Amino acid sequence: MNFREFLEKKNVILDGGMGTLLQAAGLPVGELPELWNMTHADVITAIHRDYYEAGSNVVNTNTFGANILKFSPEELDEVIGAAVENAKRARDTAVGGGERFIALDIGPTGRLLKPYGDLDFEDAVEVFAATVRAGVKYGVDLVTVETMNDSYETKAALLAVKENCDLPVIVTNAYGEDGKLMTGATPEAMVALLEGMGADAIGANCSLGPKQLRAVVERLCECASVPVIVKPNAGLPSSVNGTTVYDVLPEEFAEDVADMMRMGVRVAGGCCGTTPEYISALAKRVKDIMPAPVKDKNITAVSSYTHAVHFGDIPVLIGERINPTGKKRLKEAFINGDMDYILGEALGQESRGAQVLDVNVGLPQIDERQTLVSVCQAIQTVTALPLQIDTADASAMELALRRYNGKPMINSVNGKAESMEAVFPLAKKYGGVVVALTLDEDGIPSTAQGRLRIARKILDTAEKYGIKKSDIVFDTLAMTVSAEPQAAIQTLSALRMIREELGCHTSLGVSNVSFGLPNRDTVNSTFFAQAMENGLSAAIINPYSAEMLKAWYTHRVLHGMDENCADYIAFAQRYGACAENAVATQADADKPCDLEGAIKKGLVKQAEELTKELLKTDAPLDVVEKRIIPALDEVGRGFEEKTVYLPALLMAAEAAKASFARIKEAMATVASDGGKREMKIVLATVEGDIHDIGKNIVKLLLENYGFSVTDLGRDVPPETVVETVVRLGAPMVGLSALMTTTVPAMERTIKALRKDAPWCRIAVGGAVLNKEYAERIGADAYCKDAMQTVRYAEELRG
Repeated sequence: MNFREFLEKKNVILDGGMGTLLQAAGLPVGELPELWNMTHADVITAIHRDYYEAGSNVVNTNTFGANILKFSPEELDEVIGAAVENAKRARDTAVGGGERFIALDIGPTGRLLKPYGDLDFEDAVEVFAATVRAGVKYGVDLVTVETMNDSYETKAALLAVKENCDLPVIVTNAYGEDGKLMTGATPEAMVALLEGMGADAIGANCSLGPKQLRAVVERLCECASVPVIVKPNAGLPSSVNGTTVYDVLPEEFAEDVADMMRMGVRVAGGCCGTTPEYISALAKRVKDIMPAPVKDKNITAVSSYTHAVHFGDIPVLIGERINPTGKKRLKEAFINGDMDYILGEALGQESRGAQVLDVNVGLPQIDERQTLVSVCQAIQTVTALPLQIDTADASAMELALRRYNGKPMINSVNGKAESMEAVFPLAKKYGGVVVALTLDEDGIPSTAQGRLRIARKILDTAEKYGIKKSDIVFDTLAMTVSAEPQAAIQTLSALRMIREELGCHTSLGVSNVSFGLPNRDTVNSTFFAQAMENGLSAAIINPYSAEMLKAWYTHRVLHGMDENCADYIAFAQRYGACAENAVATQADADKPCDLEGAIKKGLVKQAEELTKELLKTDAPLDVVEKRIIPALDEVGRGFEEKTVYLPALLMAAEAAKASFARIKEAMATVASDGGKREMKIVLATVEGDIHDIGKNIVKLLLENYGFSVTDLGRDVPPETVVETVVRLGAPMVGLSALMTTTVPAMERTIKALRKDAPWCRIAVGGAVLNKEYAERIGADAYCKDAMQTVRYAEELRG
């Protein structure tokens, strides 16, 4: 039986932690655990064997950090070859029965992808691809992608697997206490992305104990149409005599995980702190639990890097403004590369209530392939709204789909054979909700029945490509009523038939109906209201049209979709007299924002230009104190309150950085207040730990708040930290650790600092830490994220 067959029929028991066991076996601080595949093969084999004998159906190879960023290609091949051989030897010698599989384990790179970090998406894909190719070469049964805390890196890893083998692949992400990934993704967003790209099972691992992960798992079970995985830590860590221990014992762990399996989880194991004893307890506890049926939830959803938008009873509003048709100023922006104007359009539509943004850059004067990619990527730096990638160029579509962070709408395919042959393979590979136009080689049928016939043909063809019905949204084509009096009636009838007879969702470009007529907005809004009555699921509209918004809010009120009419009342109060106008003028949206607004929105170029203008009249330090820092503070508060996500925080910091660059040109030093702002801070990821995403974010923010930061990098010995702190006389050091095996190195670093630099205050952070643990190892402060580090540094600066 292969793994996919086993997964379909049985509950699957995974293995537990590796790092804690290696540490107990004597893994020295700073040594890469993957090297033990060669130097201590007997130890690795014994750990795998213990897991098999405890009841694991799957063991992960000791390759969590094995990639070409840490090993040469030849070394990587040797490491993975040895790792797979160790797992095979364990499988062959383990006593007992049952199905047993070997998974190639792939963890994160430890770096953040562009535009927020320094690793390009395609480079990340190749990093993972090299590991996958070696794993396939040496004969693994499946691939595990785990502990990913960024949706974009998760996509890069899954894409690398899909492009280099046809093995089953299971994917788990590391969710925080807020139920989101580090970069903001919800469980629903990750399900949309990963199911769309064809992951065989999806879930959560690491970061939290079983009780803390339960809410995330519930949400995964509610929306996933593939098996759900859970691999919790053994509770919360603490340090006892220099050793990391966890507060959830095997029996409690097993019962909590078994309860989640009764709830619908199909694949379970353990992460940090768990051992064969935990897996044995789990296997015994769940052996009589019948596998929960995996049901297709029939959810139509698109997503960004933060959240999913589900299609249902409430029509989804798709902003139409980033499309050059009839928009002279936007055409100029595309041709001249005026990204600030384009981003302003995106932000303006978001502020007016758009839930998805249509992006069309089709102009003969530009390279559509490159422009579509760059525009989509730039929009995703300033807004978390999902995008609709709108192009007739299949090559441009593929480039944009590949780079998109999430599951987009794809506009569009139609009933022509050549169209379906071009678009459906892309939708299958990259995931997406495909907008299907009801036309074919014979044109647009004049009747609703004709359009329904084409819709059936499209669905049949999509099924052959492995694309589910829920990933097709039909556009029944709003035609111009001034040319054909029956056009609107047939479009509306086709909408209703597709919803009722096919059970599919629908979309319309509403404004097409009114071409050639006066007071078009009145026609459009009335048609929009009629379309919603006939089952319209989404509409491409102008969000600046008050008439269209009136129809949408009113429809929701009249159909009981607006509890206590709260949204309608807020809309009426917000627009007031302006709501009486047919269309809010685009000029209002085009007004440039001030420097604070540019920083808060992450508009780098605009922040730089506005700073140049301000410096003509304002003192440089006034710009810093009265504009830049307050803007950063507001974004920081939003991040702390979970209303702003990490990418937005980082883009605000980049905008502030561009502003600072102009200020530094205008003055000798920002620290003209006698050096108060230039307080020195040393940052380091502790010895043995190669993850520095969190530290890099902290550095960027601290620098933007005027601190002088010395970044010692990753895998830093205690003596290097101490020497630097003493040499600089630094009043603060920030230490980071992501791996449980390296927390003892953090404790040693703290002890060395207490001895040789007693004046220095120590802040610590990282996914494996908490406040109690930080206090136990002697830190002065535990900072759970970058903004808490900034706040602590400001307290010290006074």
